[in-house]
Amino acid sequence: MGDSKGAAEALPSRRFPSAGTIRAVTAPPAVPLLDLTRYDGALKDEIDRAVAGVFASGHFVLGPALDAFEQTLAQRLGVRHAIGVSSGTDALLVALMALGIGPGDEVVTSPFSFFASAAAVARLGAKPVFVDIDPETYCLDPDRLEAAITPRTKAVEPVYLYGQCADMAEIAEISRRRGVPVLEDACQAIGATYGGRAAGALGTLAAFSFYPTKNLGAAGDAGAVTTDDDALAELVRILRVHGGLATYHHERVGGNFRMDAIQSAVLSVKLPRLDGWNARRRAIAARYAALLGDAARDGRIGIPAEAPGREHVYHQYVVRVPNRDAVRKRLTERRVATSVFYPVPLHLQECFAGLGGREGDFPEAERASREVLALPMFAELTDAEVERVAGAVLESLDAK
Repeated sequence: MGDSKGAAEALPSRRFPSAGTIRAVTAPPAVPLLDLTRYDGALKDEIDRAVAGVFASGHFVLGPALDAFEQTLAQRLGVRHAIGVSSGTDALLVALMALGIGPGDEVVTSPFSFFASAAAVARLGAKPVFVDIDPETYCLDPDRLEAAITPRTKAVEPVYLYGQCADMAEIAEISRRRGVPVLEDACQAIGATYGGRAAGALGTLAAFSFYPTKNLGAAGDAGAVTTDDDALAELVRILRVHGGLATYHHERVGGNFRMDAIQSAVLSVKLPRLDGWNARRRAIAARYAALLGDAARDGRIGIPAEAPGREHVYHQYVVRVPNRDAVRKRLTERRVATSVFYPVPLHLQECFAGLGGREGDFPEAERASREVLALPMFAELTDAEVERVAGAVLESLDAK
């Protein structure tokens, strides 16, 4: 999702005379938003062995490696079925296809999310219908949901933004009462929980992304669909291989949504470490909150809120500041990487102009798009880096 890759190189040294000697003055190393090269040697060795096993087997698409990952993931999430697919975007798409979404249908979702949340709906000829967000959690506001459901509504797609589940008790109850299935967009929330249940086990279907920047990341694109519905699971499996399980026999028009075996092997190695990585993210978030707490209480900055009964896994650590762009510029000068997820809400995207969205339609999503700022967050971030980032943020809050 557009995350930064590695640590930037240190700036060139500058030399100044001091007491008759020359001393090198070097700028501190940058703090990256994310660094995918920081992992221990034991993990690398285990991944190398797993990938070598795939090459030795000759099964490069689907096959035993995927079967093993799907079984382990389903057990981890407490669901009957986990179906590996080619990406998080394709997970959303094939789940919507399994629900029979098509032209003339409506799917209710959030206007404040990554593009794929609404694009998957539009690709099927259906209409994304947006509901504004809860400003504390950035997730779809259930108090506004029922008014958006019409006789054309064929699914509700809550987005678990930044690593926290939406208010699924309310959303599930409204959807059940109105006879509408729920597709969890859990692409940013692997390992998050709601009321003790895992993201991915709370709706009719769920979609996950294993893009390399995610809490559980592959070595390329990969995703999964989860469900407890046997019939839907079988349909997803058919749709991911061009609509047919028997070679050259097609029951439906599907797509090429297969996960390759190398990604399956990499994810199988990483999955047992997910809880530890998420625990480290939560510890980093707690330290950020402690360091920025006084400024938050003074109203100078907004820090993430973890709603009662939910366990946030901090795919991103996102703060809010009214002077976001000025603060971001100051942090860049202090060699602290940041990003904005997301600067344009979906109802104002050019490609969705035909939906008739205008500024002011979803004020909370629009305000969030002007104020949110993601700080460095990944499990290997050091305590010293966290302290440095927080210090730089406090120094930058009054930037003009």
